[in-house]
Amino acid sequence: MTEIALAQRLERLTARPRPPLEEASAHTRKRYRKDARLKVLGLGALLLAVGLLGLLLSSVVSTGYSAFFQTYIKLEVTFDAAELAPDGRIDPERLARANYDGMANKALYAAFPEVEQRRERKALRSLLSNGAGLQLRQMVLDDPSLIGTTQPVWLLADDEVDQFHKGFVDLDAAEADRRLDDTTVGWLQRLAGEDRLEARFNDIFFLTGDSREPELAGIRGALVGSFYMMLVTFAFCVPTGIATAVYLEEFAPKNRVTDLIEVNVNNLAAVPSIVFGLLGLAVFLNTFGMPRSAPLVGGLTLGLLVLPTIVVATRAALRAVPPSIRQAALGIGASRVQTVVHHVLPLALPGILTGAIIGMAHALGETAPLLMIGMKAFIVDVPSSPLDPASALPVQIYLWADSPERAFAARTAGAIIVLLVFLILMNGIAVYLRRKFERRW
Repeated sequence: MTEIALAQRLERLTARPRPPLEEASAHTRKRYRKDARLKVLGLGALLLAVGLLGLLLSSVVSTGYSAFFQTYIKLEVTFDAAELAPDGRIDPERLARANYDGMANKALYAAFPEVEQRRERKALRSLLSNGAGLQLRQMVLDDPSLIGTTQPVWLLADDEVDQFHKGFVDLDAAEADRRLDDTTVGWLQRLAGEDRLEARFNDIFFLTGDSREPELAGIRGALVGSFYMMLVTFAFCVPTGIATAVYLEEFAPKNRVTDLIEVNVNNLAAVPSIVFGLLGLAVFLNTFGMPRSAPLVGGLTLGLLVLPTIVVATRAALRAVPPSIRQAALGIGASRVQTVVHHVLPLALPGILTGAIIGMAHALGETAPLLMIGMKAFIVDVPSSPLDPASALPVQIYLWADSPERAFAARTAGAIIVLLVFLILMNGIAVYLRRKFERRW
């Protein structure tokens, strides 16, 4: 009976009609259409992301490129010997206290001799920046032989003049709707016609600290502050994070305690950055009494923020090393420590370096934790150590973005460009190191 039943079943199976060729072709075409739609959706998502990124970058660059240039006015300045060296003797202290603003104003009056009324002269003086006198002072201190001579000097212009020269002032608008009246516009057009108005590379932007005047504001203080913070962050979180990851991955016993630690480390990597700012405020400032607005506190706070990221990246790099490496080292008599130090860590180094650099790039771009520990104060001086009050580049961008002066908009975008350059460089270094030292198993 069994053979008969098996034969009957085989007959029934072989008697089933096969699907026609048209049906199989339709199914294949349908499957290919789904694949094509998936590819189109993926390509569309990629193009959308690239387009939005390009829109963001083009907006930042188109606004910020003008911050790298500053307008200057050429004037014939007389370095009055009666003011600078009345007794014929050069005294550095007297040179430092001289009235250089008056010299700049006299040069401006000489360029417009027809301007005599007090109100018009006040408006005329507003063409020059408050830093014009400081510029003349530095020139005399560097070269005292200028005393008693008349020299053509390119003096720093006011931020409104800079906006006019760069074409950001709508001359077709009504006079009441412009920051510059028709008289001032006429003066500037006259200077431009005489080739006395020129945009030059804005070295002030890179060589000075913050200022209330847009034309005098620079990012040097913020750059130095960020540099000190990155040093503190690197020294604190990179060795600690690598050591923690090595212990958890290579030496820690597998029990509930280590499982709890691993879960908490992974969760800390997703905690909002402002929470770490509150932690830094409570621990470093309120408990330990560290100096407010110091790069030391900022670096330690950012170190807490980046530490989980470095631990997770380092553990992933260690886990990627094949177990056969460990077994071979142990098999020839190496200890656990020797195996990790001499074999596992060198092979995992590319991933460790990549995680550390990406973590540092993350810390460089953070703002919220630094605001919580008081690094948003207006600080002009460039810090000379991690204990001095300082700002950071992201915080500087935040402060300038909140400023009402229109010229600060370009400075804000310019600082963003500088920050993006540093971030791109750091991520590029991470990619280079990974490709250079990566090994495929």
